[in-house]
Amino acid sequence: MEVDVTLRVDGTLHRLTVDVRTTLLDALRERLGITSAKKGCDHGQCGACTVLLDGRRVNSCLALAVAHDGAEMVTAAGLAPDGELHPMQRAFIRHDAFQCGYCTPGQIVSAVGMLREVEAGWPSAVTADRPAAVGDGGGDRPTMEQLTDDEVRERMSGNLCRCAAYANIVPAVQEAARR
Repeated sequence: MEVDVTLRVDGTLHRLTVDVRTTLLDALRERLGITSAKKGCDHGQCGACTVLLDGRRVNSCLALAVAHDGAEMVTAAGLAPDGELHPMQRAFIRHDAFQCGYCTPGQIVSAVGMLREVEAGWPSAVTADRPAAVGDGGGDRPTMEQLTDDEVRERMSGNLCRCAAYANIVPAVQEAARR
């Protein structure tokens, strides 16, 4: 069975007719020709397909297009409008945070989404407890300054790199967080 869906991808509105089993990843790559989201494992285990869906990071290989009719997606390509690189993209380049580059778009998009989560005050499994500041509502809200190596690794654990470029990915994320 096919249905019509509308997706806004990287600022452009797209109307598609898709099979109800079509994932967002397949709609992006096969129907729209947007290849910055990569098909790695196709099981939600590697993160190469990470996109921002309505502002939150998701594995696009696990999301059905029909379930996100009207949604807004941002891919790694959409982070650089008009050729102006996103600060996270610049940090990855400065820190040489990639080798083969296959996972890099998903890593970058996930890192951007992760920093939004930190800004929103979401703790992770390794967020250190800190005393509550007057009026901040709680003592376990992380800050950009608290993004230790362990904090970044935990928050980025859904994105795998077969080349093991983690030694450069972590400082790239931390640099972008400080900016």
